[in-house]
Order: sequence, then structure tokens, then C-alpha cells
Amino acid sequence: MTIWTTIFLLLGGVAGGLLSSIASMASLVSYPVLLAVGIPPVFANVTNDAALIWTSIGSTVSSTKELKGHWKQVWFYTIFTVVGSIIGCMLLLSFPSSVFEKAVPFFIAFSGIMIIVSGKHHSLNTKKQPTWLKIIYFIALLIMGAYTGYFGAAGGVIVLVLLTYITNERFIVINAIKNVICGFANLVALIIFIFTSHIYWLQAIPLAIGMFIGGYIGPAILRRVPEKPIRIFIATLAFVQAGYFFYKAYLH
Repeated sequence: MTIWTTIFLLLGGVAGGLLSSIASMASLVSYPVLLAVGIPPVFANVTNDAALIWTSIGSTVSSTKELKGHWKQVWFYTIFTVVGSIIGCMLLLSFPSSVFEKAVPFFIAFSGIMIIVSGKHHSLNTKKQPTWLKIIYFIALLIMGAYTGYFGAAGGVIVLVLLTYITNERFIVINAIKNVICGFANLVALIIFIFTSHIYWLQAIPLAIGMFIGGYIGPAILRRVPEKPIRIFIATLAFVQAGYFFYKAYLH
């Protein structure tokens, strides 16, 4: 691997880490970067997951202020998501992801809409929510974990939407919690992939370093940018990704 390839992967990782920590859309950059350096699509997806964990580590280190006093919530939500992720990975080993591909673009587009709509919901006090509604949200978080382990596309955006409805914390706090949750979900997937697939570690290392840097910078940007344009930015990327998967599932 040449020095230029290493730099390319490093810069791609920084961009991917930024997108992941802010908008949960790292794969819009990191996956094409891995394809560009010659890694086959199936292994590029797995290698991307290996590097993606470092985005969560970087953003968690950077978000200690936002996460302070919320770790009990974080671990509670993480358990639901990780259990779901294990179920999702088991499903992936039993059924090909193509079974679900035709539904994915609509799922992602709906998430894009909800990330905008949920901003209006943000002032709702969760203490006023009935117990049955909270149970539905937690079941949805479990299903979301399964989705992340099974397919993964825009999973972080959907987790962000769910957390907005489950808790009434500030957006930057919700985003920090989301980054931790998604990090553990990706870790579960990685452990399984280590034993069931092939990871290009030589390419994953510079990508991971870049993702750590990008993941660390992301929360600092969020502290300085108003919430509304961030939500619009995330929704726009979700619509772009939904369009891509629609083309891939129905027109390609």
C-alpha cells in the first residue's frame, strides 16, 4: 500500500468520522473510499465496520461534557440495541440482506422526515408519556438494533429519531448518546464478522485513525451550530442515501 493510498484513506476517514458523529452517514464517504483502493464490495462493507467503531470512540471522548450524568441512560439504551444487533447479525447469517433491500429506501426516507418532525416534538416532557408508549419506544430501539446488525444503512439516524422521542434531552446530548449506542452495535457486528468474513486490516487502520479524528471534531462543531440546520443537513443526507438505495433496489 503506497503512502498516497494511506493518506487517501486517512482523509476519507476524517470526512467519514465527521459525517458519522454528526449525521450517522459515514458510509457515504468511507465505503466508496474503500472501493476506490480496490477492496471488493462485500469486504469493503466489513472493513468499513471495523474502522467505524473508532468514530464512536473519538466522539465519546469529545462528548464527555454532554454525556456527564447520562451514563445510566446510555447503558440502558445500549443493552436494548446490542441485544437487537446480535439478533440482526444472526439473521444476516441465515438470510441474505437482499431480502430486506427493497424496503430500506423507504425506511431511510421516513427517518429523514422524522428527524425534521422530531425537532417539533423535542419540547415534550417524557414524564408525561404513558408507560405503554415508552414500552413501544424501547421495543422499537430493540428492533433498530436488529436492523443495524442485519443491514445497517442509516441506522444511526433512526436511533437518533427514536432517542428524540424517548428522552427530552438537548439534541447535542441525544447525538452523543446515539454515538455510544451505535459504537457498541458496530462492535457486536465486528466481533461476528471477524469469525465469519475477511477484514482488510492494513486499509482499516488509516481509515480508523481518520475516523477517530473526525469523530472527535464532530461534537465540537455541533456545539457551535444551531440545531435546526443540523437536522436539515441530516435529513438531506438521509434522502440522498434513500435515493441511492432506491436506485440500487428498483432501477439498477
